[in-house]
Amino acid sequence: MAFQCQRDCYMQEFVTSVVACSPGEMKQEINGKKETVKGFNVRLQDTILFPEGGGQPDDHGLIGDVPVLRVTRQGAEAVHFVSSALEVGQEVQLKLDWERRFDHMQQHSGQHLVTAIAESMFGYKTTSWELGRQRSTIELDTPSMKPAQMEALEAAVNEKIRAHVPVAVQVLSLDDPALEKVRSRGLPDDAAGPIRIIDIEGIDVNMCCGTHVSNLSHLQVIKLLGTEKGKKNKTNLLFLVGNRVLKYAEKSYSTERSLVSLLKTGPDDHVDTVDKIQKTVKGLQKSNLGLLRDMAVLIAQNFKCNPERGNFFTLHKKEGDNEFMSIIANEIGTEETLVFLTVGEEKGPGLFLLAGPSGKVSELGPRVLEMLQGKGAGKNGRFQGKVNSMARRGEVETLIQEHCKNEQ
Repeated sequence: MAFQCQRDCYMQEFVTSVVACSPGEMKQEINGKKETVKGFNVRLQDTILFPEGGGQPDDHGLIGDVPVLRVTRQGAEAVHFVSSALEVGQEVQLKLDWERRFDHMQQHSGQHLVTAIAESMFGYKTTSWELGRQRSTIELDTPSMKPAQMEALEAAVNEKIRAHVPVAVQVLSLDDPALEKVRSRGLPDDAAGPIRIIDIEGIDVNMCCGTHVSNLSHLQVIKLLGTEKGKKNKTNLLFLVGNRVLKYAEKSYSTERSLVSLLKTGPDDHVDTVDKIQKTVKGLQKSNLGLLRDMAVLIAQNFKCNPERGNFFTLHKKEGDNEFMSIIANEIGTEETLVFLTVGEEKGPGLFLLAGPSGKVSELGPRVLEMLQGKGAGKNGRFQGKVNSMARRGEVETLIQEHCKNEQ
């Protein structure tokens, strides 16, 4: 079955009726975690909401006033997942999230065009593709793609866009011999009904269930962003089409203006200016590390020179690293002295080192980890790791001090 969204990709509202409604559930990402959401699976007489497939995400929209959270294809049926039940047999109006749909149409038709031209110009076949939220990717069957080739490919596809090439949809039966001549990566196992053929006049004829523009001019422009190494000697080609290119340009210009304000230089000088800043920062970091190490030695020597020093030393410093703490522990000597050191935010994350006699460290280390909500390990009289919160550092100090007193 070809849905109304496939017969007329530009239709934004549609009246149909509810065929079935049953309880269901779906996995949805909420605050970065996948959670199971309960709702209802609705089947309609027909639909303008595209069910995900062919590398294209599903559409969003409304059935009446009820938001459609997902649309999936099950054989020849489109299943709409909604949060509220709908009455079987009732007439409903569908409203399409047109901005999302047109974006998908641009990216999908753009992929067909780039795929066809890349194969005709260089013989690089497309083995898969992904329509991403911000950018899309075509996997090409080649270990690499030269910058000159990418430049030529971008020029060629945009020339076709300027030529206003028509894009037509044909519908063929599964047993039509004409299908043998059509480019395809294969049909899904549950394919049913007639097969849609997307025909970019004089450029490409390809099986596809997705929604597409009716003319290449509707793509506006294609920008090839670059390539990344793919799997098994393949190359991933990153691209944007249409409105995504405009948004990318707007964002890039906004970033450029911000950098002009921050760096006090024109756009052409940004790279050189940032390079100089990075070199300066590296120099300062190196000097700062040197000072911290000198400070570590002085801190240890000051403790050793104190006649009332006792057998426990503790210190917290916002700046520092594992080496800073290790130098202090080495300089003090931990055969008889228990050393507890931390670096980082006073009540935030950081690092810690507990060093001293092996028995004491082995006993106290796990308790320190638990109190500071950390992760770490120890051996040979040293226990160290990362902590999520220094809020209970004072309690840890008291615990260690009491342990030292009890050992005396």
